[in-house]
Amino acid sequence: MSTTFDSLKFPAYRLWFAGALVANVGTWMQRIAQDWVVLTDLSDNSGIAVGIVTALQFLPALLLGPYGGLLADRLPRRGLLMVTQGAMGALALGLGALVLSGSAQLWHVWAFAFVLGVVAAVDNPVRQTFVAELVPQSSLPNAVGLNSASFNAARLVGPAVAGLTIAAVGPGWVFVVNAASFAFTVGALMLMRTRDLHPLPHAERSKGQVREGMRYVGARSDILLIMAVVGVVSALGLNFQLTSAMMAVTVFDQGAANYGLLGSVLAIGSLAGALMAARRSQPRVRYILGAALGFGLASALMAIAPTYWTYALAAIPVGFCSLTMLASANAYVQTSTAPEMRGRVMSLYLMVLMGTTPIGSPVVGWVGEAFGARWSIGIGAIATIVIAVLGIAWARRAWHVELRYVRTPSPHVLVLSDADRMGRAV
Repeated sequence: MSTTFDSLKFPAYRLWFAGALVANVGTWMQRIAQDWVVLTDLSDNSGIAVGIVTALQFLPALLLGPYGGLLADRLPRRGLLMVTQGAMGALALGLGALVLSGSAQLWHVWAFAFVLGVVAAVDNPVRQTFVAELVPQSSLPNAVGLNSASFNAARLVGPAVAGLTIAAVGPGWVFVVNAASFAFTVGALMLMRTRDLHPLPHAERSKGQVREGMRYVGARSDILLIMAVVGVVSALGLNFQLTSAMMAVTVFDQGAANYGLLGSVLAIGSLAGALMAARRSQPRVRYILGAALGFGLASALMAIAPTYWTYALAAIPVGFCSLTMLASANAYVQTSTAPEMRGRVMSLYLMVLMGTTPIGSPVVGWVGEAFGARWSIGIGAIATIVIAVLGIAWARRAWHVELRYVRTPSPHVLVLSDADRMGRAV
């Protein structure tokens, strides 16, 4: 079996991968339907209204993320995931019933988005760290990369299916389909055999454990640098739901089907980036910084695309660079962190990744309404290029990075830092 798919040889991971793939398709379908309902049915093409939905969905990650990580370190992760995945399915069913009955109002969607965010604040760090129990430590970078590939394979299918479903029968049924999809992840968790798992150590209950996680991260300049870059990109650059909806409707005058297609085209690049990350046995900080810079440049081209189809084509390198950055960052943080601290560290990383969205998405929505949809992408492109360049400059100075030209066995440039010289790749 190719090294790209090496983790699929482990039975527990195969079950998780299959169940998560189905659930991810449903999740992407709901994201498209939710934004479409808010933009076209419950508001007058308001980018701010869509930005508020996105903000409310991710705000709990900013407020509750560290406590979700603490639960991931303390409690049995498999059982906790059954609870959170089941709760997400119930919320999707409830919102779907409101939309199908014709009684949904804007505040209903906002309320459901916030409650879903509360559940996700617990689910996300547990789900991320649970992957380490499905494969041996040596296969963890590959498993993390394949998780990203699964998410983006679903992104390739989900938005297009959602657009066609909305056009055919309306958005309400999309929520119902998503509710049903969570049965696959819960079923996969129930079918796993204990002997196929690789349990991580759990943290004993004591005082100050959240602060302990913060001190651990504060002492790691590499993780802090990753968080700074990912935080800026997430706040202002990773608002594809909002920016694509505004571009499709207000700039290119497209309907639901072509709006959903944009998400699928973006996922072509995202899937390629995730699969490339899965092939790397050792994630490095330099890949993250390089991918962030590439994302900023590709987003700038996307912002000035003259037609719908050139915009769609520009989404491919944007997706590739964003997932190369995110998959590499996730794998690096997990593999370089002590197992008993991993839940808390991942929760802080996810708090930055997802918790900055409530800050950035209303700003991006306002920029789109005030200055045009293209600037809602342009602001993210500019911010990303700036933070990537600053990150590269800081790393070169702080870690004494040097470039060496090597002629054999093939000509290439070798990047060396203090960490590389000590045997720890960055």
